[in-house]
Amino acid sequence: MSDHFRIEHRNLTRRYFMRMGAAGTAVLGLLPDFISAAFPPSLEKQINELEYLTRQEDFGDVSRGKPRPHSLSPEERKRAGLTPDTWKLEVLSDPANKADIGNPMTIDNGNPFDWTALMKLAKKHTVSFPKIMTCNNIGEPLGMGIWEGVPLRHVIWMAKPKQNLRRVFYHGFHNNDPKQMFRSSLPVGRVLEEPFGLPPVIMCFKLNGHLLHPKRGAPVRMVIPEAYGFKNVKWLNRLYLTNLAHANDTYIKGNNDIDSWLKTFARPIGWPRTVKANQAIPVTGYSQVGISGLSKVQYWITRSKTPLDSKDPYFANAPWKEAEILAPPTEWGGELPDNKIPAHTHGFDKKTSRPKSWPLRLAKAHWAVLIPGLPAGRYDLRFRSIDANDVAQPMPRPFRKSGRNAIEKVQITVES
Repeated sequence: MSDHFRIEHRNLTRRYFMRMGAAGTAVLGLLPDFISAAFPPSLEKQINELEYLTRQEDFGDVSRGKPRPHSLSPEERKRAGLTPDTWKLEVLSDPANKADIGNPMTIDNGNPFDWTALMKLAKKHTVSFPKIMTCNNIGEPLGMGIWEGVPLRHVIWMAKPKQNLRRVFYHGFHNNDPKQMFRSSLPVGRVLEEPFGLPPVIMCFKLNGHLLHPKRGAPVRMVIPEAYGFKNVKWLNRLYLTNLAHANDTYIKGNNDIDSWLKTFARPIGWPRTVKANQAIPVTGYSQVGISGLSKVQYWITRSKTPLDSKDPYFANAPWKEAEILAPPTEWGGELPDNKIPAHTHGFDKKTSRPKSWPLRLAKAHWAVLIPGLPAGRYDLRFRSIDANDVAQPMPRPFRKSGRNAIEKVQITVES
C-alpha cells in the first residue's frame, strides 16, 4: 500500500470518527498507526494536498520491459521516440488479418501520426475523466487520476477504414521485440462509440492536468475508462486495424479474462487487532467502484470458528449491517493546477466542478464504521459492497481471473 494512499485514507477516516464526537475520538488510537498517529507539522501541507487524486510520482508501477522505458536517459528516450518532439504513431492494417483502409499512416510512407497532429486534434476534441487504475490481480489501486486525451476514434477515421474492420490492437515501445511482446485490443465498436454513458477510449497525454511523466507512459498511452490496467498500454507507438474476430491480448497467456470490466468491491484497510470488551470498534476501508456503481458497503461479524452454511458460499443470507461511504473530498490533490478539476471532465458539473453523483463510477470511495462493542472472544469480520444494481459482492462475476473481488475477512480479539 503506497504512502500516498495511506495518508489520503487517514485524513478521510479521521474526520469521520472525529465527527462522531467523544465516542469516535476515543477509538482513534485503536486503529493502525498510519491512521491514528499525528503527523509532524512539517508534513501537514503535503498531507492536506493528498486528498483523492494520486500524484503521478506516487502511482504504483507494474511496468514491463528490459530496460523499462521510463528508466532510459532523456537522450535515450529521444532516440526511442518517447518524447513529444520525436513521438510517432503508426496506424496500419494487420498483415495477417487485413482490414481495408485507405490511408495507412506509417514511417515508411512518411506520414505517421505525430505529436503535432495530436495537439491539433486536442484543440477541438480533448476530453477528460476520472478513473482508478488497478490491476485485475491486485486488491489495491495503483492510483486514481483525471486522465486527459483525444478520443482514439479520430485517429482511426484518419486512416480511412472502408470494410473488414472488427478489432483494433495496439502496443508500445519494446514490442517490436517478440520476446517482450505486450499488446492489448478492443472491438472497433467500443473505439468508435461510447456505450452505457461511458467516456471514450482515449490516447492520453495528460494526468491530473499535467503532461504524462515517463513512468506513467509518456508521451502517449492508451486509457480505456472501464478496463483494468493491462488494457491501458503505455508508451503507445503502433495501432493495427484488423479483421481478426477475437482478442489477441498478451494477457490471454496468463489465463486472464481480457474483456472484463472493472468490478465493484469493498476492502478493509484499518482495524484494531485487539480491543477491550464492550469497546466500540473502528474499521475503515476503500471500495473500487466498478462498471455497475456502488450503493452500499456492509459488514458482518461472527465468532471465529462459527460453522458456515455451505449452501451459501457468498453469505447472501447473512445479517449484514451497513458502513458509511465517505463524502467527496473538498481538496482533490494530485497536484491539479489550482486544485481545479479540468473543464468538461466526465461526471463533474461544469459550473461547480463537483461530482454530479457520488460515488463516481469507475473510481474509488472510502468508507468507515464504528461497530458497537462486543463480549470477550475472537471474531471474524467480513466486508462486501452492494452495487447500484443491488447486486452483492462478489456477484455478478465472482471469477478470479476476471478481476479480484473476493469477500475479505479480518480477525479481531476482544479481551475481557
